[in-house]
Amino acid sequence: MASRSSTSVWPAVHEERRALLADLADLPADGWQTPSLCPGWSVHDVLAHLVDTALTTRLGFLRGMVTARFDFDRSNDAGIRKHRGNSPAETLAAFRLVQQRTSGPPAPLATRLVEAVVHGEDIRRPLGIDRTYPLDAVTGALTHQTETSVKLGGGRELVEGLSLTADDGAFRHSSGAEVRGSSLALLLAVSGRPVGDDELSGPGAGTFQDRLSARRSA
Repeated sequence: MASRSSTSVWPAVHEERRALLADLADLPADGWQTPSLCPGWSVHDVLAHLVDTALTTRLGFLRGMVTARFDFDRSNDAGIRKHRGNSPAETLAAFRLVQQRTSGPPAPLATRLVEAVVHGEDIRRPLGIDRTYPLDAVTGALTHQTETSVKLGGGRELVEGLSLTADDGAFRHSSGAEVRGSSLALLLAVSGRPVGDDELSGPGAGTFQDRLSARRSA
């Protein structure tokens, strides 16, 4: 899945951007300051980050990392400051302008699916907005995350010795104590996001949640 072609990835990313634009079009002013699932980032900040990554080129990424002294967090924060408009409407308009772009940081193409879905939930869950994501896009993102190390933004170490099973699709991973859940819940958990105890089940669910808690508190 990590080698998915651009013919399948970019249309899915563009559709997720379109859906997020629609969901945020009428968001009340106070909703934009709601804390997202990304620690320290508001809903407005996450949208600014999505504008930033959509505009990022390989050369621009390298320049940004040099300026940030190769600190990913510092680089991300700089991107948010640069693209966070003076108002949510301004940032939303900027996001609308990048909806169809096919550029991004120098990373496997599947990371664009991860970003589109996970950051979409970083925004939607705190706001109480539900979305039914295309299963193929979620599965592609989930596969990539289970194959990618934590230090590169994935969750491979989190699922070592566990067997992940999606109860809404064909996704299966590894072997060991089983953890069951929806493809979306598994993706969020593998990506280090908090999910409810009722979203995961199976004999390995407790171990998985303990690992997630340790990662978030590290």
